[in-house]
Amino acid sequence: MADAGFPIDVVSVEQRLYSGQASFVIAQTTEGELGILKNHEPLLGQLVPGGFVMIEQTDGTRRVAAVEGGFLSVTGDSVTVLAESAEWARDIDVDAARADLEKFEEGSPGHDRALARIRAVEQLAQEK
Repeated sequence: MADAGFPIDVVSVEQRLYSGQASFVIAQTTEGELGILKNHEPLLGQLVPGGFVMIEQTDGTRRVAAVEGGFLSVTGDSVTVLAESAEWARDIDVDAARADLEKFEEGSPGHDRALARIRAVEQLAQEK
C-alpha cells in the first residue's frame, strides 16, 4: 500500500492553486530552501520574493509553482503555502518573464514576480 503522504494547499490572493497529497515539498524562505517530509516539525516561514515551491505528489509527479511573497505554514501533519501570487511553471511564458525581468527595476514587485516565474520554469526543467 502506498504511503498517503501529507496534505498540502497552495493558496494565493486570487485562487486556490493546489490542494492534494504530497510526499515531499521544497519551498524557498528567507531562512533558506526548506525540504519538508511527512511529520516535519511545525514551523512558519516567510517566502522569498521571486521564489518557487516544488511539490512531489504521492504518485511521484512533480509540480512546480512560482510564488510571490507570503508564508509557509507547516504543522505536524499538513503544509499550507499562503502566497500573494502563485502560478504553475508549466503555464509560464518564459520569454515574457525574461522581458519583464529586464523591464522592471531590481527589487520591484514586477522584477520579483518575473524572477519567481523564471526560477520555477528552471526548476521544472531540471526535473525532466
